[in-house]
Amino acid sequence: MNHMGELHTTSEDGTPITAIDQGAGPVALLVVHPGGQDETAWDAVAALLAEDFRVVRIRRRIYAGGGAAARAGPTVATEAADILAVAGQIDGPVFLVGHSSGAVAALEAALRDPAAFTGLLAYEPPLPTSTLVGGEALGRARAALDAGDPLEAMRIHLRDIVLIPAPMVDAILRDPQGQAQLLASAEAQIVDDEALDALGVGCERFAALGLPTTLLQGDQSPDHLLDRTADLAAVLPDARVVTLPGQGHVANLMAPHLLAAEIRAAATRGE
Repeated sequence: MNHMGELHTTSEDGTPITAIDQGAGPVALLVVHPGGQDETAWDAVAALLAEDFRVVRIRRRIYAGGGAAARAGPTVATEAADILAVAGQIDGPVFLVGHSSGAVAALEAALRDPAAFTGLLAYEPPLPTSTLVGGEALGRARAALDAGDPLEAMRIHLRDIVLIPAPMVDAILRDPQGQAQLLASAEAQIVDDEALDALGVGCERFAALGLPTTLLQGDQSPDHLLDRTADLAAVLPDARVVTLPGQGHVANLMAPHLLAAEIRAAATRGE
């Protein structure tokens, strides 16, 4: 039965962490959602996977508590600890799934305690492998946010950090619903970007991660995400790269069936 509830735990720094707990399969999928969104962005994918798996979607603290949580400045290490705290509450095998900055946090959690997971799927982690993720543009985004212009901060984030074409960014910002979502997550998103850059350039540490890993990418995604994925694949000992045809960075919204199928394949890899 595809039941749904909540899982509650406490991270190592004493912060309460909540996750959406759905399905009752023998293997749990622990999902870490992308930046700028919350766990509901994966509703469609979770519903498909909960037919056969227990799907646990962590509510990332940076996006769960509004501006106060973002101002507390959680780091990638903090989020990795949160992931491990949730994993510790799950009986049976746990397969880890991360999307975008959530995938970076998932990678760090797996590196910290690989025995907690049977495998990992990372969907386009914006890891600063050979260049910073935000760099100079992030400084401009932070300045706009501090000056009280969150919309301009998000324009810079989308156009100059994510590298979405400017006309597409303008269309997103003109849409009332899209604009409202961006404004609601602006502070958390800029802090998220800063946490990524704070990792520093390089990914050689992941050569120590022997966990079976699937690196997922879309063939329509920005080149910098594809390059970062290739850099990571080159150092991981047990990694394969899977490309989603006709998709970019948001297959969770545009092609949930396709994304669910790849997660299902990755979670059962080697069985």
